[in-house]
Amino acid sequence: MIDRVRALVAEYEDLQRELADSSVYADQRRARDLSRNAKRLEKVVNAYNRWQETVADRDAAKELLVDASGEDKSFLTASVEEGDERLRTIEDELSLLLLPADPNEDRNVIIEIRGAEGGEEANLFAKDLADMYQRYAATIGCKVEVLTAVASPMGGYDECVLLIKGEGAWAHFKYEGGPHRVQRVPVTESQGRIHTSSSTVMVLPEAEEVDIDLDPNELRIDVFRSSGPGGQSVNTTDSAVRITHVPTGIVV
Repeated sequence: MIDRVRALVAEYEDLQRELADSSVYADQRRARDLSRNAKRLEKVVNAYNRWQETVADRDAAKELLVDASGEDKSFLTASVEEGDERLRTIEDELSLLLLPADPNEDRNVIIEIRGAEGGEEANLFAKDLADMYQRYAATIGCKVEVLTAVASPMGGYDECVLLIKGEGAWAHFKYEGGPHRVQRVPVTESQGRIHTSSSTVMVLPEAEEVDIDLDPNELRIDVFRSSGPGGQSVNTTDSAVRITHVPTGIVV
């Protein structure tokens, strides 16, 4: 395991050298990817440095223990045992850090919340969920942007879409996707009965911008015009345009 860690430490050092070269920042996407990889490896490097220091301290105590006696021997024996225990803890940490990383780990998150079963109470529950996610995001240092908020008649949400930005956003919210259920006496209930309502939550990593080169020769453009009686320009206006990307069949 330590050999693998040392290889990652060497990779981290290479990344730091690349990031120190100002020419890298001419390509913002490459600079962002390098920074992201360096940040991911930084935890491994820090843990490895602590492992090295602990090994050095333990080995030094072992050397002194050979000629020690009395209280010194007891102290050094305890130091060696404590060092071994620290090493096991650090090695467990390194084992976890070596697990494959989630490819979306550093992405921002889009959360779509909609009222489902339960009528207006489901919409009120959807708003409760949206408020909860926004407050939780604030506690972990993330910023929230409301992309869409369609209010229902009683102040809930028919639909709400949030963009949550910040370190660890995906890790914190990725398991929230799916149906959420609530059992309570809703404000819409006049006789005090408990109702069961639900809202749906979809969690998506924010898509990264991608540069695509489109060859105009691969596009088929069909133009449609109105026909029949109408105003003076009815037969001269391109009222519908369909663009087909021939190699993929994508139609817009």
